[in-house]
Amino acid sequence: MKNPYQILGVSTNANQAQIKKAYREKAQKLHPDKRPDDPKAEDVFKDISAAYNLLSNDDTRDQFDRDEITMTGSRRKPRQRQTPKSPAKRPFDRFFRQRASKSENPLKIKGTNVTYTLTVDFPTAAKGAKKRVSMTNGKHLEVNIPPGTDDGQVLRLKGQGMEGIGGGTIGDAHVEIRVKPDALFIRDGHNVKVSIPVTLQEAVMGGKIEVPTIDGPVTVTIPEGSNTGAVLRLKGKGMQKPAGKSRGDQYIELKVVLPKKSDGEFTEFVKRWGPDHAYDPGRPKSPAKQDT
Repeated sequence: MKNPYQILGVSTNANQAQIKKAYREKAQKLHPDKRPDDPKAEDVFKDISAAYNLLSNDDTRDQFDRDEITMTGSRRKPRQRQTPKSPAKRPFDRFFRQRASKSENPLKIKGTNVTYTLTVDFPTAAKGAKKRVSMTNGKHLEVNIPPGTDDGQVLRLKGQGMEGIGGGTIGDAHVEIRVKPDALFIRDGHNVKVSIPVTLQEAVMGGKIEVPTIDGPVTVTIPEGSNTGAVLRLKGKGMQKPAGKSRGDQYIELKVVLPKKSDGEFTEFVKRWGPDHAYDPGRPKSPAKQDT
């Protein structure tokens, strides 16, 4: 007789957190994908799933502890004393036999929902894609990641969770999407921010530069006299909004970068130009001292 506690390797006093942890460790270690040469791997994994399905539900766990159901959810036959029957008791015997027959029917419990974590890069989350996921029931499914998916968003796959008990419906799979930080793009709601370096000439005189977006590179015009911190807006180049509505925008923050190598001619020009063209760069000031 299979015992769910023994299968998961937990005590009968284990709490739900301990049961869930034991299941995850067993499922990861004994997944059929990791044991392709073991003919019993799938059966072992089914037992692990069935054990967790039963113990993760407080009702079925209590009934199993009271020895009322098996690990598959089937009700155990009540033990009856063998006593002589009298004619007067036959109607009652028939009644109890009917009740016992009904109690042999499996207890139908919906399968437990399971949770997976899928890590994707920023372009995948922004543009959408299909990713392959190995489920705990041994299946391999393609998960459709919609455009504009945010970090922590959960996708529901109906009927891809644990098998039900006693013929109950199958649970669902919840896939939590984790989006890796990107070196260039920063998400801000449905908008996207990027910081783009520009040369001194481009900042002073303006010009056209190529800027990356989630759709690919686009040409942007830098206005004359642009400064570090100036922001340009690309309408509709941000993240997809829900229900297929319009997209957010992309904001480009300019960052003026001087040449890495010292240029004598430029330095001499600044020396001549500077004294007669002093200006306030807007540096923050220290708070005034208070009298004590």
